[in-house]
Amino acid sequence: MPFSLPAGGRRLAVLASALAVALSAAGLTGAPASAADPAASFGPPPPQNPVTAANGAATMHGDSASSGTTPYPGPGTAAVTYSRAALASACPTVVVGSDGYVVALCTTIFGQTPTVHLLDPATGADLASLALPKGSLFGGVYAYLDHADRLVVVDGNNDLVRIGHQRTGSSWTLRIDQRTPLGNAVPAGDNIVGLTPAWDGRVWFATSGGVIGTVDTGTGAVRSISTGEGVQNSISTVPGRTAVATDHALYLLSAAPDGTPVVDWRAPYDRGPARKPGQLSWGTGTTPSFFGPGNGTEYVTIVDNAAPHGNLLVYRAAGGPEPICRVPVLTQYARSGTEDAVIASGRSVFVTNTYGYPYPALPEGAPASEPSSANFDGGLSRIDVNAQGTGCEVVWNSKVKSAALPRLSLADGKIYTVSVTGPTGSAGLNTFAQYHHAVLDPATGVQLSSSYLGIGLVYNPLQMRGTAAPDGTLYQGTETGVVRISKR
Repeated sequence: MPFSLPAGGRRLAVLASALAVALSAAGLTGAPASAADPAASFGPPPPQNPVTAANGAATMHGDSASSGTTPYPGPGTAAVTYSRAALASACPTVVVGSDGYVVALCTTIFGQTPTVHLLDPATGADLASLALPKGSLFGGVYAYLDHADRLVVVDGNNDLVRIGHQRTGSSWTLRIDQRTPLGNAVPAGDNIVGLTPAWDGRVWFATSGGVIGTVDTGTGAVRSISTGEGVQNSISTVPGRTAVATDHALYLLSAAPDGTPVVDWRAPYDRGPARKPGQLSWGTGTTPSFFGPGNGTEYVTIVDNAAPHGNLLVYRAAGGPEPICRVPVLTQYARSGTEDAVIASGRSVFVTNTYGYPYPALPEGAPASEPSSANFDGGLSRIDVNAQGTGCEVVWNSKVKSAALPRLSLADGKIYTVSVTGPTGSAGLNTFAQYHHAVLDPATGVQLSSSYLGIGLVYNPLQMRGTAAPDGTLYQGTETGVVRISKR
C-alpha cells in the first residue's frame, strides 16, 4: 500500500545480486562562479527523435541525446506518497509510453534473466511480464521505447526485438512484435551494450568488444565496423550524428548511404592509470551526452578517468577531436570519478561522483581497481560552457550524497535524485543505509527537500536514473523493483 510522508523527512542489471541500507545527507561547498547566472533557465531540450517515444521518458537517459533531462515536472518539494513494485529484480531502464503505461527492463536477482515488466500508472503494480533469452551477464541494460510504445532491446540470441503490450479484457500481455537478427555483426562471446535509433529509423548499436553498427529493421540489413576498443556504456544520437565512448576515446560518427558507420572524428582521452573504485570499467563511466544553448545538439560531452579527479570534456559536435574545455570536476574531494552519465542542458553540465560506491558485482574480466576500495563521499558539480563556447568553469560543488543518477526537470527547474545517509560501505548500503527522495536547486546545488523512502536493498537505486511521467509521477528503479513517487 502507498505510504504518505512529509517533505523534509550502472544502473547495471548485473548488480541485482546484492543487499543495501541508508539515511540521506546534504551539504554544499563553494559558491556560484561570478560568470554564472544562478537564475538562468536551462534548455533547450534536444530535438525529438521521430522514432522514439516522447523525450524525457523514452530512454534510461530521457532521450536519444542522453541529456538526462525531462520536459515534465517532478513530484516537487512538498509531501510525497510512494509505493513499490516488488519485482525481485534490478530495473535500470524505466520508460513511459504515450498511453501512460510504464515499461521497465529489469534483470532478476536469481538467474540474471532480462525481463520486461508492464506497470500500472495508477498504482505502480506489475500487470504483465516477459522473460527474454539470457545472454551476457550485462545484457538487458540499455533499451528505448519507440514511437509505437514498443520497447526495443537486444536479447541473448543477439536479435533486436520490439516488444509491445495489449489488453484483452482485464488482462495485459507483453508480446514480441518484430524480430531482426544481428547475425555475424556480433562476434561469438561479444554482446550488445548500447542501443539507440537514428532519425532515419536505423538502429545504432555498440558491443562490449568495440563493434559499432546499424541495423535496418525494415530490410534486415546490418552494417558494422570494429574499433578494437571496449564499450561499457550506452550510445547517443541526434540528427545526422552518433556518439560512442570506448574505454580509450570518444567517437563521433555518421552513416554512409547503405548504413555503414563512418568515423567523423576520434578524440582520445585520459583513461587514468587503472579502474577507480566506484566504476565498473577502466575508462570513462559516462554515456556521451549531446547538449547546447541553440538547438540542444551543438556540444557533446563525457568525463574522462584521469587521476585524482576526472575531467569534464566538452567538444563541438560539428568540430573535431580537440575539446573546447577540459575541467577537473568533483574537486571538493581528494579523489573523484563517475560511473554516471551527466545531465547536460543549455550551457550547463551536472556531474555526479560515484568514487568508492560499492557496486555488489563487476563485469566479467573487470581489472582490479586502484585503490582496491575507498569511502563513498557522493557529491555533484555543475560546470557551465561560457557564452562564447570557448571554455568552461565550475559553478558549484555540492556534497549531497546521491545514490541514484539525477535528472533535471526543464518544467519545474529542479534536480531529482535519491540521496543516502548512514553506513555506505558494501555491507551498509545493503543493510542500514536510508534512502530519501531528494530535490536540488540546479542554480546553487542546495538541497531543497528530502523525503524518507526506506532502508536497505529494497530501496537502493544502485546509481540508476528515475523517470518522470507527464503527470509528475517519478518512477525510480531499485535493486529489487520500481518505486513510484508522487505528490501527496
